[in-house]
Amino acid sequence: MNKIKLLLSTSNEPGSWGSKFRAKRFMFFEQAFWSAFKDKEHIQILDVGGTEEYWKDKSILNSEKVHITLLNLHAEPVSLPQLRSIAGDATDLSQFADQSFDLVFSNSVIEHLYTFDNQQKMASEIRRVGHKYFVQTPNKYFFFEPHYALPFFQFMPAPFVYFVLTKSKLSRLHRWDPQQARSYVEEIRLLSITEMKRLFPEGKVYREKFLGMDKSFSLHNF
Repeated sequence: MNKIKLLLSTSNEPGSWGSKFRAKRFMFFEQAFWSAFKDKEHIQILDVGGTEEYWKDKSILNSEKVHITLLNLHAEPVSLPQLRSIAGDATDLSQFADQSFDLVFSNSVIEHLYTFDNQQKMASEIRRVGHKYFVQTPNKYFFFEPHYALPFFQFMPAPFVYFVLTKSKLSRLHRWDPQQARSYVEEIRLLSITEMKRLFPEGKVYREKFLGMDKSFSLHNF
């Protein structure tokens, strides 16, 4: 039972199903990153929704020329010298000038913005402030909803999802806190590949496959 619980844990948990996909995806990203920036002396990355926990074990930080700005609704403490954390809004990056970052990176954030209008704003801002971008999101039409680890729950009515999350242990083998469950039910809007291509029309697609289906995809302009 504990092994199943670990596999169904979030991508932040080492050994989980999601973390294995994340590691493979990052290998692809890192190869494309160094191919694009190998001759650049200073590389500025903006990570929209990023955390120190995500980056702390990444070999990309072995290079002193890489500096990463983490942007979240609230600034978070960081200890690594190449990271800084600031408060901001993914849909309004007006604090930054056009093309002020070499790369804008975002992992599993754009689906948490409530509406397609907000997702359009985030995508537009990413394309404005970054020379390059790499934006990942789960596939709306993959059979397994990744936030709840339950099949087809992205298509279920919100009251039913909330009931299951808070009244049972079907989701990740634990009962959700009601406030967290309500936040997730309200904010998550999964995207299709067609919608992501509308948001990033010049982007190339990196697909993550499971059982022949797209589990998630990343749009990038490397």
